[in-house]
Amino acid sequence: MIVVYGIKENLNPVKSKMSDLIHQSMQSVLGMPEDKRAHRFIPMNKSDFYYPGGRSDNYTVIEINMMEGRKIETKKALIKSIFAAIESELNISPVDIEITIKEQPKHCWGFRGITGDEVADLKYSINV
Repeated sequence: MIVVYGIKENLNPVKSKMSDLIHQSMQSVLGMPEDKRAHRFIPMNKSDFYYPGGRSDNYTVIEINMMEGRKIETKKALIKSIFAAIESELNISPVDIEITIKEQPKHCWGFRGITGDEVADLKYSINV
C-alpha cells in the first residue's frame, strides 16, 4: 500500500498522474500486476503540513508499505525510479520528494481473510 501526503493545492491536481507514475515504477521494478494498485492520497492544509527548510510547496511524502523480502538493490532501484518519473513527468524536483519504504513481516499483513505468510496465490514475487 502506498500513502502520499502533500499540500492539497499542489497534490490534488497531480495525484492521478502521480499514482500512475508510482504504479509504473512498482510494475517495472517489483513486477507488480496492473490490478494491484493500492494508493491513498492525503491532501493536507498547508497549516497542517510541516516540512524541512529548502523545500517548496510541492514537497511530497511517499510511504511505501510492503511485505519484507525484497533485496536492498531492488528497493533502491524502486526509490530511484519513482524520483526520476516524478521529476520527468511532473517537474517536481527530487529535493521536494521524500520516499520511505516500510517493511513488515509477512505475518503482519492481513488481506482476503488470511495473513501474508499464509497466502499461496500471489501473482507476483516478494523475493526480488
